[in-house]
Formats: sequence, structure tokens, C-alpha cells
Amino acid sequence: MSSRPAPFDELDRKIISALMANARSSFAEIGAVIGLSATAVKRRVDRLRETGVITGFSATVQPSALGWRTEAYVEVYCEGAAPPRRLAEVVRNHPEIVAAMTVTGGADALLHVRARDVEHFEEVLERIRTEPFIRKTVSSMVLSHLLPDSPEAGASQPAPEGGSADAYRGG
Repeated sequence: MSSRPAPFDELDRKIISALMANARSSFAEIGAVIGLSATAVKRRVDRLRETGVITGFSATVQPSALGWRTEAYVEVYCEGAAPPRRLAEVVRNHPEIVAAMTVTGGADALLHVRARDVEHFEEVLERIRTEPFIRKTVSSMVLSHLLPDSPEAGASQPAPEGGSADAYRGG
């Protein structure tokens, strides 16, 4: 896979748009809409995957159906300069963190957290705060999604089972 996506044309853009709208669309269905044969669509999809333009396919699920009923964004402020590599190690230890990124501004990182309920979220937040280089966190609870069809509104994994912190760490 190349480190930089290869250039692609308008037909590739149409294929990508169709797959983003419905990744289960068949090559024949996509081809009928954009004016290509199913074989030509498949060749293009294969090329887009090989060059790293298409990185995968997934299902978007209603989070509450999987046990995630509480959602928040957490700003993380670190002592000194915490390298992104170290932050990445920390967030991988918390399955409730569904997305994490370094950011500009006052905070060092922004975490997207899903939890079963407020008590579970509080437990996750306390686990995050135990990291020695984390100085403080600022949380914003999500009340509703204004773009309900966005990827952020869906879930990619079920909520962990069990009631103890060890259950969330896989222990």
C-alpha cells in the first residue's frame, strides 16, 4: 500500500460516493448508476483498495442497540509535552474510547468516549485521569446528534460485558 493515495478520476469519485452511501452495493448496481460494467467497477475498487484510497468496509450500528447509551468528548491536557505515540498507547487501553486525536488549541488531545451510562463514563474518566502525565480533562456530554447519519453517530463495537473495570480492560 502506498503512503500517498494515488490520483483518481470522476468515475472513481462516483464509485467511492456510492460505496460510502451503501458499502453493500454490488458492483453491478454501482456500474448501472455510473455507466460502467460490474467488471470495470470491480477493477477500480480493487485498485482503490491497493492504493490505500479505500481503507476498509464496515457496518454502522445504532450505539444504544450495542449497549452504548452515553457519549462524550473529552479534552485531555498533559503535563509537559506528551508525544502522540504515548497518548496512542494510553487510549488503546480503554475500549470505550472510540476515536482519539491530537488537536490544536489548549488541549493536547480529544477523545470520543462511549459508555453504558453516566456511572460507566465516570469510571472511564477516572481511569484516563490515573495516567501520570495527564494534568486535567474537560468533558462534554453528547445530548443529540444533529447529523444522525454521520459516522460519529454510529458505533463500531459492542459495549463491554460485566460490571468491573477489569471487564473493560479485558481482564
